[in-house]
Amino acid sequence: MTTNQLSPNSAAEGGGEGVPGARELRAILIAVSIALMAVIASVSGLNVAQTHLAVEFSASQSTVLWMINVYTLALAALLLPLGALGDRWGRKPMLIAGLVVFGVSNVVAALAPSVAVMLSARVAAGVGAAMIMPITLAVITSTFPEEQRAKAIGVWTGVAGGGGILGMFLSALLVDVADWRWLFALPVVLVVVALAMTLKSVPNSRERSAHAFDTVGALVSAVAVVGLIFVLQEGPERGWTAPLTLISLGVGVGATVAFVAWELRRREASLLDVRLFGERGLAGGSLTLLVLFGVQAGIAVVLFPFFQSVLGWSGLLSTAAIMPMAVMMMVTSGLAPHLAARIGSRATMATGIALAGAGLVLMAAIVSVDGGFWSVLPGMTAMGLGMGLAMTPSTEAITSSLPREKQGVASALNDVTREFGTALGVALLGALVATGYRNAIDDKLDGIPQDTADTAREGIANALDTASSAGSRAQDLVHAAQQSFVEGWQQAMWAGTALMGALFLYIVVRGPKNHRPTAHDDVQASEALTTR
Repeated sequence: MTTNQLSPNSAAEGGGEGVPGARELRAILIAVSIALMAVIASVSGLNVAQTHLAVEFSASQSTVLWMINVYTLALAALLLPLGALGDRWGRKPMLIAGLVVFGVSNVVAALAPSVAVMLSARVAAGVGAAMIMPITLAVITSTFPEEQRAKAIGVWTGVAGGGGILGMFLSALLVDVADWRWLFALPVVLVVVALAMTLKSVPNSRERSAHAFDTVGALVSAVAVVGLIFVLQEGPERGWTAPLTLISLGVGVGATVAFVAWELRRREASLLDVRLFGERGLAGGSLTLLVLFGVQAGIAVVLFPFFQSVLGWSGLLSTAAIMPMAVMMMVTSGLAPHLAARIGSRATMATGIALAGAGLVLMAAIVSVDGGFWSVLPGMTAMGLGMGLAMTPSTEAITSSLPREKQGVASALNDVTREFGTALGVALLGALVATGYRNAIDDKLDGIPQDTADTAREGIANALDTASSAGSRAQDLVHAAQQSFVEGWQQAMWAGTALMGALFLYIVVRGPKNHRPTAHDDVQASEALTTR
């Protein structure tokens, strides 16, 4: 099965003559990175304004969470179909259209007078984001020559990995100094800059295929993703055995099985050739990103309550405290291609996974209430270093596993894996922290009034809120809640360490084979950009 060449029935079309020069490539990379930053910043931006949204719209916590999660749901569901359409329609037109839809929807959200308008705007923003995100990576893989592609992918993965934390910090700053509606100014400004640079600098490329678009596969994949992500988002809130959760799980699993069966039947005409998962690159890269982003998201779930409820910090200061991890991630994402060129992509991925695992061990072993920020900083730093090293070769392994005419699909698959990993990490590690907290605090509630104790069991924020009703035992309850949260944290981190250990062994044994650029690859890269 050929995975690194254009099929005989496909041809790429570019907007320029031959491969762009260094200056043009730099402009292209900046343009797609800014577009990606707008999308990533919007994933986590509203998290810092939950209280403001509830007050502004007189909305329940469930409704507020839907304002946040419906964006991710729409984004994840449409990544594969819209990535594939971008390959056929043209990557530049798809990127431009996505930026326009995304920008307009964020303006509407900023001015939203009601819950219905806000939810609609967030869905539209998710659709626009699904048009942008896979295309940004596909533009890189279809435009950059082989010897420069890994470095460009390193920049892309750094923005994708650290952009969410950076976006959250800027969003928290805007909420503190202005108003929650100004949160949407950040993505709008980024979109305007990205749109101007895209129109000027990004070449068009698209692929012709003898096969009709896989409409059935696109629809079934969307249903599968919606079903599975809905379970991960709503399971912790509604309960894992709630009827709606179980129905969603059944729909998601059933649609996934149907998608695989349909794609195997379509074979060369499929939306995604699922047979490629038998190859080391696609399987290893996808599994690595799934685990890494799951663990990163799980860490974020516990870091914010630790900083805010245990240390008593503000939202802005708590977000700033996570920045060292984001900075390390972005720096090593750019360095990873150089290391991979020296020791190979598999060894680079394994090194990154080992460092990330070491970070989890440090977080589990030395975190403490008294140690505060300094007890988690070494673990966060190691985690950021490791993720940055592992993400870039993992992303390159995925994109290089699919042929050039399927780069929109390859990029979308990379993004879907990240979204699934994030949702899975929040659900599983979040549940472990909550369970560990409840088990730990049960032994520390002797002498606390029953109603107060019952409230304290629900979570650390609840315990701190109700502590005043414990009378003379108020300070004891606060200390018990803080210590119990740390114990729950440690259980989650050890579970994450076990996952990292298993992933490390898998990559060492079954990781992607090393690939070095050849003269044939360079010729192929040049041929992929012909004048439209």
